[in-house]
Amino acid sequence: MSLDVSPQLLAQAENGEVRERDFVETVRTSLPYAYDLIARLTTELRAGDREFADNQTPPPSELERGQLLRALSSDAIRGCLERHFGVALAFQNCHRVAVFPPGARGGATHARFTSPRAQLLNQSPELRDC
Repeated sequence: MSLDVSPQLLAQAENGEVRERDFVETVRTSLPYAYDLIARLTTELRAGDREFADNQTPPPSELERGQLLRALSSDAIRGCLERHFGVALAFQNCHRVAVFPPGARGGATHARFTSPRAQLLNQSPELRDC
């Protein structure tokens, strides 16, 4: 299971729409490594003058790697994090996540980062099974 869902939130979902802030809190507490990494990258992006901020350090363990993969492979979780932090996320492998300003999606830098060429150049034997 990718999220630790409270009985109250589950009941809310069964009865209708879920409040975004409740879903964000569930993601934050269930996937703290992924949430904190995206929060840190968002802070770096806003503090600097770079076109994007990215992480190039592998997660410390498989637990954290799994959190990151679950967060970025779920449309609902990924979209929630993008809205919450006000960024566009891009993901290349088991740890290289980048945050862009939302308006950068589809622009030249974002297109380069998400291109097949960039994906191929970001491979290494150590990441083969990540």
